[in-house]
Amino acid sequence: MNLVAEKRFKKAFKRLIKKNPHLQDKILKVLDLLETEPFSPSLKSHKLTGNLANCWSCSVSYDCRIIFTFSKDIDSDDLVIILVDLGSHDEVY
Repeated sequence: MNLVAEKRFKKAFKRLIKKNPHLQDKILKVLDLLETEPFSPSLKSHKLTGNLANCWSCSVSYDCRIIFTFSKDIDSDDLVIILVDLGSHDEVY
């Protein structure tokens, strides 16, 4: 699967790395795993409810989450993971 980052995710990533540079490697490792195995037990991926009912969440660290959704690529008909947001539990929910 391919990862596609929305503008919101890119801004959140830059902001988070500026505040917490030590998280960059961990986030990149989680993104690699998310791309190859989105439901790996170590990611703790789970479907969300409420306003984010069409989204999923996975854990980067104790208080850092990645919000994503699945979509089909129009050209290739392959499944794509769209990265929606990144941040602490309170920020993303």
